[in-house]
Amino acid sequence: MYAFAERPDTQVVDEPLYAHYLSNTDSEAEHPGRESILASQENDGEKVIREQLLGPCNKPVVLFKQMTHHLIKVNRDFLEEMEHILLIRDPRLIIQSYTKVIPNPQMADLGIEMQYVLFRELQARGKPPVVIDANELLKNPEKILEELCNQLVIPWFPEMLSWEAGGREEDGVWAAWWYRNVHQSTGFQPYQERQAIVPTALEPLAKEAEKYYQFLFEHALKA
Repeated sequence: MYAFAERPDTQVVDEPLYAHYLSNTDSEAEHPGRESILASQENDGEKVIREQLLGPCNKPVVLFKQMTHHLIKVNRDFLEEMEHILLIRDPRLIIQSYTKVIPNPQMADLGIEMQYVLFRELQARGKPPVVIDANELLKNPEKILEELCNQLVIPWFPEMLSWEAGGREEDGVWAAWWYRNVHQSTGFQPYQERQAIVPTALEPLAKEAEKYYQFLFEHALKA
């Protein structure tokens, strides 16, 4: 999201369906700032889709940063009106990150199974997504982002490689809990091999998620 926000032709929107998701989920995971999120956004997902996702934009390109598990209890026909990027990540790293804020994540919270389902669905709709793996992106941000732009048929801007430290006005109210590291950054971190430590109780979840990740990784842009 921060990379796309540096483009002169692009508007970014941070997780517009988060409040809708919180209003409709049966997940037992605790979400920090829940009441603030519900108060900050429209809670009706269909209205968000109609008025925001498919509504007018004051720039040629608009990027909606979404979480796949937010796409619940909505008509997904709107997906045919957009181009799609799936950003995938080693599920063990996702679990490690989640447990710092949400102690008991479920498969639905990780999003990786839903990414697999969306990949298949978008293929069937004739709108196959571009898949980007977080590690491959960090290995060569310029190559991956330039190829992404080529596949989306939008101009490549080197400005996407860096940004000013600190928050953005587009950040959701959840930024205080989730964006601490990105607020300290000024660009993509150098790639480092990482070994995620998953709590024993979450090891079955990690193994189940791995099969979806491996399928998607095969389709990802490579550094």
